[in-house]
Amino acid sequence: MNKNLKTVLLVTFTTLVGLLIGNLLARRANGTGVVSYGSNPINEIISLIDNKYVDTVDVKKLTEETMTDLVSKLDPHSVFIPSSDLEDVNSELEGSFSGIGVQFNIQNDTVMIIAVISGGPSEKVGVLAGDRIVKVNDTAFVGKSVSNEKVMKKLRGKEGTKVKLGIRRHGTKELLHYTITRGEIPVNSVDIAYMIEPKVGYIRVSKFAATTYKEFLDAIASLRTQGAERYVVDLRQNSGGYLEQAVQMVNEFLPEGQMIVYSKGNAYPRAESRANGKGSCIKLPLVVMIDEYSASASEIFSGAIQDNDRGVIVGRRSFGKGLVQQQMPLSDGSALRLTVARYYTPSGRSIQKPYVKGKSEDYQLDLLKRYKRGEFDSKDSIRMVDSLKFKTLKGRTVYGGGGIMPDVFVPRDTSDFTPYLNKVINYGYVYQYAFQYADQNRATLKSFKSWQQLEAHLKSKDILTGFVAFASSKGLAAAPKDIQVSKRYLITQLHAFIIRDLMGDKGFYPVINKDDKTIKVALDQIKKIK
Repeated sequence: MNKNLKTVLLVTFTTLVGLLIGNLLARRANGTGVVSYGSNPINEIISLIDNKYVDTVDVKKLTEETMTDLVSKLDPHSVFIPSSDLEDVNSELEGSFSGIGVQFNIQNDTVMIIAVISGGPSEKVGVLAGDRIVKVNDTAFVGKSVSNEKVMKKLRGKEGTKVKLGIRRHGTKELLHYTITRGEIPVNSVDIAYMIEPKVGYIRVSKFAATTYKEFLDAIASLRTQGAERYVVDLRQNSGGYLEQAVQMVNEFLPEGQMIVYSKGNAYPRAESRANGKGSCIKLPLVVMIDEYSASASEIFSGAIQDNDRGVIVGRRSFGKGLVQQQMPLSDGSALRLTVARYYTPSGRSIQKPYVKGKSEDYQLDLLKRYKRGEFDSKDSIRMVDSLKFKTLKGRTVYGGGGIMPDVFVPRDTSDFTPYLNKVINYGYVYQYAFQYADQNRATLKSFKSWQQLEAHLKSKDILTGFVAFASSKGLAAAPKDIQVSKRYLITQLHAFIIRDLMGDKGFYPVINKDDKTIKVALDQIKKIK
């Protein structure tokens, strides 16, 4: 981020905090009992209610509701964040948080530990994947009231603090007790990096967090030692995050001087980012995968690659979020995440899709509208506006006005879809059975040293028959014709999730990606690049 941009953000922050938010809880009275107000009407109204209203009012709650409603009148991405939610909102992108180091899922009103982070606090005391948390700090923690939010609030906390867990373990009759000292837990944004084919490295980036660029460099370095000469970067379902992380990643692929992105707004002078020519992959072939859930920083990355004719974009049209948010801390511990500018790709495209101020509900339904008009299944159904034509560095036509349109469109793969498959996925039965199978056979399955060995073992077992019986026990009758159509997909999913329970993402993605249509197209495209 250049000095000019930083200065503008600082000015924007101080101006908005002073003029828009003010000190909402301030109450000032003079000696005659008359309340003295600032020039901000919001201050006046809040103070009047607090001092004069007939009943007692929770001013803090009222203020938060007022701020939420006020900001909702703007664009769909500006948002007021109450102080109670700020830590959870920030932790996803900060690169780490303090907790006990487990991944969990709630099944049958019980917290199931599906993975224990290597080297983390829980592993150090002996907690295992498959354990059930039934007590927290000597209090029962099961039942329908248990939610993901409640679990995180119980397990996360300041580094160095302790939490006591009561654990039920498969094959052990007595309740196990562990006291765990919370520690720093990394939040990885590069889910997986592996050699998907000889000389081809695959990197999946799930979000752009504070450590994404470093993780990406580590992935590139690791793949290089394994012989990678071409790269597939998977940004599907990546909703964005920190812009500077995406800019640094793009810089690894572009020659010196080529533009990456620029931004400007009403009170925000134009600020540019250009490649410095020191990237590690400037001449290596590149394919980027996107879909309708790829947004913001993901679109900046793919837009820069496309406009500079640096690689091939494969998949479906991206979400269309081209607004710049700046998060500004407020005096009461809350924050305002305010849109201050628009992003533009190197060709001059604004990738922001249209919206009406104050109509965020309609905006959020855009993907549903795309689905209904067949955009996920046919490129011909996509509406591009002729008046928003732009040219890439080599003169190819690209369009603005709503997301990044890929160079190679890949429709949804619905060949395995059946009513039975939809139900078992929607009800979570595939995931539940995979956990149950892994839990009941953990001793045997842990003996395999690689995902390839474990997958070979699972292929020798009739996993599908057991799954169908499991779904039937849940009330979903078998549908032989549907099961036959969906057989390949179901088996792949079951194997992948069982392997994930034992080996994490390093085993999950290589298995799940084998039948991925978009990846197959991406691999075909990477071979064509000279």
